[in-house]
Amino acid sequence: MQPTVETNILPVTGLSCASCALNVERRLRSMKGVKEVSVSFPNNQVKIEYEPGVASLFVFQAEIRSIGYDLIIETDDSGEKVRVLEQARATLLKRKLLVALVFSTPVFILSMAWHHGPVWLNYLLLVLSTPVVVYSGSEFYSNAWRQARKLHSNMDTLIAIGTGSAYLFSVIITLLPGIWAKSGFESHVYFESAAVIITFILTGRFLEERAKARASSAIRKLMGLQPKTVTLIRNGVEIELPIHQVVIGDFIKVRPGENLPVDGVVTDGDSFVEEGMINGEPIPAAKTKGSSVFSGTINQQGMLIIQAQKVGSDTVLSKIIKLVNNAQSSKAPVQRLADRIAGIFVPVILGLALATFVLWYILGPSPATEYAFITALSVLIISCPCALGLATPTALIAGIGRGAEMGILIKDAASLEKAYKTTVLVMDKTGTITKGYPEVITQWYSDVMPHEKSLELMYAFVSNSTHPLAQAIAKHLGKSINTGLKIEHIVNVPGHGLQATIDSIVYYVGSLAYISEFVPQISDEINAMTRQWQHLGHSVVYFARGTQLLAAFALNDAVKSDAARAISAIYNMGIKVKLLSGDHYHAVKQVAESTGIKDFGAELLPAEKHNIIRDLQATGEIVAMAGDGINDAAALAQADIGIAMASGSDIARESAGITLMNSDPMSIVQALKLSRKTVTVIRQNLFWAFFYNIVAIPVAAGILFPFTGFLLNPMIASAAMALSSVTVVSNSLRLKKRMTKL
Repeated sequence: MQPTVETNILPVTGLSCASCALNVERRLRSMKGVKEVSVSFPNNQVKIEYEPGVASLFVFQAEIRSIGYDLIIETDDSGEKVRVLEQARATLLKRKLLVALVFSTPVFILSMAWHHGPVWLNYLLLVLSTPVVVYSGSEFYSNAWRQARKLHSNMDTLIAIGTGSAYLFSVIITLLPGIWAKSGFESHVYFESAAVIITFILTGRFLEERAKARASSAIRKLMGLQPKTVTLIRNGVEIELPIHQVVIGDFIKVRPGENLPVDGVVTDGDSFVEEGMINGEPIPAAKTKGSSVFSGTINQQGMLIIQAQKVGSDTVLSKIIKLVNNAQSSKAPVQRLADRIAGIFVPVILGLALATFVLWYILGPSPATEYAFITALSVLIISCPCALGLATPTALIAGIGRGAEMGILIKDAASLEKAYKTTVLVMDKTGTITKGYPEVITQWYSDVMPHEKSLELMYAFVSNSTHPLAQAIAKHLGKSINTGLKIEHIVNVPGHGLQATIDSIVYYVGSLAYISEFVPQISDEINAMTRQWQHLGHSVVYFARGTQLLAAFALNDAVKSDAARAISAIYNMGIKVKLLSGDHYHAVKQVAESTGIKDFGAELLPAEKHNIIRDLQATGEIVAMAGDGINDAAALAQADIGIAMASGSDIARESAGITLMNSDPMSIVQALKLSRKTVTVIRQNLFWAFFYNIVAIPVAAGILFPFTGFLLNPMIASAAMALSSVTVVSNSLRLKKRMTKL
């Protein structure tokens, strides 16, 4: 028997860099009962799979607290608690940055004005820089100490060693100048390096936090769509209660401009409801009595009374939030290399800084100690793994969040990355390219009786049937007919048609083969018309009275208006398209030709669709499958990436990596383009993060000095370090602007 595994996505606080996230991840992964862990630094979340009988969230919380971080595991108010903690952290960071700016600015100006100033200047610099180091930089030192106690290190370790060394070195020179004078060393202080480096790093983190918040704004917008209180109508009395007290069956009053709190059905009133955040459609939907409504949508005009059918975590909005949250907390395969590098980065940099100091001390010009100190300090400060750690997750958060805003729900990061590699798109016909329901395309009437009378009789007949084709004809005729005729007796002949008695006369509806049993002579003209309609992929229904043929209707599942444009766009992306359907050959052929699809298969069973995809994969193709039915589930699961349409079955959506919240084929194009743009941004981020460190570290170590006499100032190194992280996050944010609905 397989052990029970539970999955939780929890907020984690105290993360200051990518190495922090890896420390938490390694710590949790080593614990008993943990199956899988993924920590997202930009999202400040941990996704953990574990055996509840072996471990608990409280044990995880205690372990993480022991290394200086925290897990938020309360279920009722965790979101509010995280929001309060984030606001408090942002306020504290802003206050520390303000103090750093106020005191480090005069330190910088004085140090630049008097490189070799009077003795009293050192004491003034000590007084001014101490608040920056002790107060503004306190978190760096406390975090570094907690990590050191557990034999771990992170970015704070580098900052603490670098700025702490500069500050303590300067304090000793200021308070005990004679020691250095006796040794023959120049007694230069580095208060400005310690103070300005801390200021630059705090500035970078402040900008980084703001950028990270913008990158994850989609999930915050979704969470903000659900109101905290609702107006219930119980026993004819209106009462206002918290949202969590609503139960299924409650009647809720929704005023114009308010967000709908639950999924339900309208019992009174009419209005237009903005459903863009649910289905991506910009046009408000009309809602009247009997219409379905969804949590998070916005009532625009009239008053609505709705009856709750789904509440809490069962609503469409809650499921979307869970899906987006889960996707943003997952890791793409491309991130594994970055994680491995970031995991060993800090110890390697500490070694490089030490080697730099030793080499300059042994081989450098006089004063060798000062040169060794400056270069080692620059290496420590400029070597930031944050840009590397932020490269992938910030792009994923921005891309997945933008997709959610467009009605494209991505199950996980791996699905987004796989979609980028798609070489073949396999599409189901019904409900994906076509509307998914039959419509009357054309009709024919005999001269046996007036058309109006034939239509009246036909409508009376089909409006009493539940057959899909009969309902489609009734819908078509019902636009202009209002009959009072009564059906006396109706009989269903499975697989053939219907017969009924109206005013003591027997009428028949069905295929030509069925009607031929009662109408002895079918003209060649009718047979030719039938063959032509069937060749076009239409279903043909005939209507007869006794032995007389009265009318014929050609029905078809119409192609969606944007289908051809979507297929053309997919071909232009270099992706091959293959149409697979269980429908008969002529119907599939007609749809393929009308949309420009060059390769198609018809009359296929679900297992045959599955096998075709498997065979394509065997030839090296990366296959995406778009479908919406239960019969598509196996194919969606077999495909490298499944794309389920909004109109599809639950099992189809469960089998897919991407779910589209509307049925527009152009959304498939948008999903594929989103994956391409996101992966492109990830690669750009990784390139610049690697390039930055490859170039910056040797320059900081002084590789240019023998040729140009140039040494990197530690203050400039800190500015470059902060700028690298902000640049990566800002590049990711371009996804939110570049992806607009086609």
